[in-house]
Amino acid sequence: MFHHDPQLTGDAGGTTPRGSDPACAQPAAIRTGYDLAASDGGIFSFPDGGMPFCGSAGGEHLNAPVVAMAMAPRSGGYWEVASDGGIFAFGGAGFFGSMGGKHLNSPVVGMAATPDGGGYWEVAKDGGIFAFGDARFLGSVAGQRLNAPVVGMSTTADGQGYRLVAADGGIFTFGDAAYAGSEGGAHLNSPVVATVNDPDTGGYWEVAADGGIFAFGGARFYGSKGGSHLAEPVVGMAETDDGHGYELVAADGGVFTYGSASFDGSMGGRHLQKPVVAVAGF
Repeated sequence: MFHHDPQLTGDAGGTTPRGSDPACAQPAAIRTGYDLAASDGGIFSFPDGGMPFCGSAGGEHLNAPVVAMAMAPRSGGYWEVASDGGIFAFGGAGFFGSMGGKHLNSPVVGMAATPDGGGYWEVAKDGGIFAFGDARFLGSVAGQRLNAPVVGMSTTADGQGYRLVAADGGIFTFGDAAYAGSEGGAHLNSPVVATVNDPDTGGYWEVAADGGIFAFGGARFYGSKGGSHLAEPVVGMAETDDGHGYELVAADGGVFTYGSASFDGSMGGRHLQKPVVAVAGF
């Protein structure tokens, strides 16, 4: 794995990643926009001039495809995670370890970062959790019988809890993450693909592959693509900082924004080497 290469990670003496924008050295708090990650590690940053490009794994040899990404909340930059648990860190995001090169019972499907950017979690398809840096292990569903595989995770605003979501919409909570309902056991037109935390209310959303949105625990419904024709399925979701909106991304890079989320561009209609698999924003 090449995540130890300081030209790519920036965790050796703060080296700037190859091809990155100097704005990656700026505090994350002053940034706006979102990034899309493709399965080959390619990163697409929006808007141009607003969201800096801090480097990517695109064009590099990967042992496994990238499946998710997360923003470094304070220091800037971002992480990508591959299905073998390998972590790739860019900009101000630190490398704190990974499951790359280690035996996994199930592939990794998602990740989440701590609020201070000092650590992150990886989650596997069987609900196994791997914690690095200052991220605390608070429990998992590994070894339990699941009605559907886990597809993603999100962390609470204080980083003292997290939620896992399964493809049937089932929610599993740990630490101070509150359970406020789920789509588990309900009829779904399409499988759930992600969950995100609402930083305003402590609630959360689930999003399905058809763009349907399910809101729980005070999280407001701002709209969805459910019932609409999509060129490609939705694969990810990101919340706005104020919790009053969210972005959805489809496999073709199309972006759909609701509430306070602003549309800053997309890869929809453009040629992609590999499908988009995740979105993350400031």
